[in-house]
Amino acid sequence: MSDPSFPPRTATVERTTAETEVSIELTLDGNGTYDVETGVGFFDHMLNLFAKHGGLDLTVRCDGDLVVDEHHTVEDVAIGLGQALRRALGDKAHIARYGHAYVPMDDALARAVIDLSGRSYARLDASFGREQVGDLSTEMVQHLWRSLAAHARCNLHLTVLHGHNAHHKIEALFKAAARALRTAVARRADHAEVASTKGTLS
Repeated sequence: MSDPSFPPRTATVERTTAETEVSIELTLDGNGTYDVETGVGFFDHMLNLFAKHGGLDLTVRCDGDLVVDEHHTVEDVAIGLGQALRRALGDKAHIARYGHAYVPMDDALARAVIDLSGRSYARLDASFGREQVGDLSTEMVQHLWRSLAAHARCNLHLTVLHGHNAHHKIEALFKAAARALRTAVARRADHAEVASTKGTLS
């Protein structure tokens, strides 16, 4: 848990394209409250879990071209969330920087490892066995994490170690990523002012 003597870290992102209109409000040092409406029900559920287990206060609105499919909605929300995380982190003073978590979800077990390095990279090792969970294409799971990592400028490794049910696998991934992020963003006065020998995490 972050030191309460530090000021809260918040960010607001508005993103409008010909395909979507996205609004995101994020508080890193929150209580896990959420209010998410993207029009993609399963994605909303995953973002709610992400906020709850990450200790984030998160409000998301997206009006997207769902008449086409969910691709633009999911992608642009992930981009906006990555941008919000980056802005809320600011100069990253006194953060832990690294975080990891293992999360089981019934038959599934997922691992997430994150480095808030200022450099973007994302890898997902998972197979889901079906093309769709609810109204979310499983191919979008990898794409959304890559989009988020690129715009948050973080290094993110996600693995489903085992499992059978695709819903459980994706849910375990979101929870593991949330808990890893919660560890990485935590601030303490006894942490180095910047956790890098370069003197910056930009």
